[in-house]
Amino acid sequence: MKAEDLIPRAMAMRENAYAPYSNFAVGAALVTEDGTVFGGVNVENASYGLAICAERTAAVAAVAAGHRNFRAIAIAGPGSTVTAPCGACRQFLNEFNPQLEVAYTTPDGMKVTTLDALLADAFGPKNLQ
Repeated sequence: MKAEDLIPRAMAMRENAYAPYSNFAVGAALVTEDGTVFGGVNVENASYGLAICAERTAAVAAVAAGHRNFRAIAIAGPGSTVTAPCGACRQFLNEFNPQLEVAYTTPDGMKVTTLDALLADAFGPKNLQ
């Protein structure tokens, strides 16, 4: 399954987002190496710094289920803005696959790229060996 195939699932996940402060609901769908798909949503908090992004909730759900090899992720937000992963999510996802295929919504539709293109010269596990 390719990242762009996950966009409808990411869009559907937006319905479960908890975004009472920003009203910026984001959904994510992450596919693992064996084809299992995990959904994620952004979860805000009254202490703003404790909010977590949809991409990381999907990745944490996958890890909690025993998966470590991610193939692709799609991120969908409100139609009027670009929903590329934030820097924290880029770094978090880099832990599992620097070449992860990434699709995200834009005002003009969708963009598909790779994580290593979004996070050039990333620091990751290879730097600690």
